[in-house]
Amino acid sequence: MTRTTIAVVLFAGVVAAAAPQPASPKPEAKAGATLFEGARLILGDGRTLENGALLVEGDTITRVGKKGDVAAPNGSARVDLTGKTIMPGMVLAHGHIGYLRGTTFARENYTRENLIDHLNRYLYYGVVAMMSTGTDPGDLPFELRNQPHPGALFRTAGRGLAAPDASTGNLAMRSVPYGVTTEDEARRDVRELAARKPDAVKIWVDDRNGSVKKLSPSLYRAIIDEAHKHNLRVVVHVYYLADARDLVEAGVDGFLHLVRDEEMDDGLVARMKAKHVFVTPNLSTSEAGTYTGKPAWLDDPLLAESASPAMIRKTADVYAGRAGGLPRTAATASYQKQQRSVARLNAAGVTIALGDDTGIENTFYGYGEHHELELMVAAGMTPMQAIVAATKTPAALLKLNRLGTLARGKSADFIVLDANPLENIASTKKISKVYQRGQDVDRANLRRAWQN
Repeated sequence: MTRTTIAVVLFAGVVAAAAPQPASPKPEAKAGATLFEGARLILGDGRTLENGALLVEGDTITRVGKKGDVAAPNGSARVDLTGKTIMPGMVLAHGHIGYLRGTTFARENYTRENLIDHLNRYLYYGVVAMMSTGTDPGDLPFELRNQPHPGALFRTAGRGLAAPDASTGNLAMRSVPYGVTTEDEARRDVRELAARKPDAVKIWVDDRNGSVKKLSPSLYRAIIDEAHKHNLRVVVHVYYLADARDLVEAGVDGFLHLVRDEEMDDGLVARMKAKHVFVTPNLSTSEAGTYTGKPAWLDDPLLAESASPAMIRKTADVYAGRAGGLPRTAATASYQKQQRSVARLNAAGVTIALGDDTGIENTFYGYGEHHELELMVAAGMTPMQAIVAATKTPAALLKLNRLGTLARGKSADFIVLDANPLENIASTKKISKVYQRGQDVDRANLRRAWQN
């Protein structure tokens, strides 16, 4: 079965499951049944239901339809959400966890306690699952992934692969990925990684403005080939248009950044579409390079619910007086090219998923994903397209089959909003409640812990 056929079958199943169902006699009472009524339902697949009803039994959505058409078991709890909006919990396909702690960024911060804190921060803002890409050392990330834990569901690519000392731009992370110099090394490292069953294989193909050696085509072709032998997708940090062209032909599965030296032209976009290569735009990292002072969003009260004044002040100081990097004019030109690339990719139907590099310095877990949605819409996506890119699409890419849509049989992971994000995408930040596996997340308790 081809990827296209699989996608069509899965989509058809979601549509059938999420379709409104006719009224039926009330079933017998079941423990933990709750009927959420009256809200606008953004189903996650591009459709909405006005004045909807969502029946949750235990940790599972069991019925979706119009208010009055969904019969609840006798004794069920009822929650009136008239005037509110429900959307699926968000899924992040490109982030990093473990290194940030307060105003510090260090390898020593990579502890179970800190990982769980970061996953709680994601969940607080409605990000119910995330994948950390290529900077997770040792056994700990896989142990955490494979066990029940607080916070957002965790997926990991483990250690990524790059030329020696040429992976991430963050020095605290740079020693984690494999440094490969030969095809034999590359294949050996992929086999070692594959034994841990990572959720993807991450590679870096970037010379950091000429400061490091770039992973060569012969090496990344060996990595891609070996990974595919183990049924593992390969996702790549890319910078240059020429590299992106060759990586598509080499069989890469996804780009975790847009091309940044040029626009992604029609030829590249067509090949990505034909070969089912997805992209996480990661606009926020590049947008940050255009700041000439403190951005207004740093004063958002919602951010202050999880970030201390010292954390916000440190980030503001960096944005206001950052030294080095591209000149502002060059950074702005690059960012505008990336905005046009998003519009072209979206118009062509290339798969776009939420990814924004949260977890590198001067980013904020959970809050950053909402900012990224605003940037995706500013670049030409509709609010509905951005929401699908943040829910159904990344859930499918990460094989999280119970997440991403509001449909019968799905996990009851969703966000209750006080406003309609289809009218203004910034309304995804107007969070009333977050539910994970049918349970109301105690956001107040998390907030108190962070503010103390």
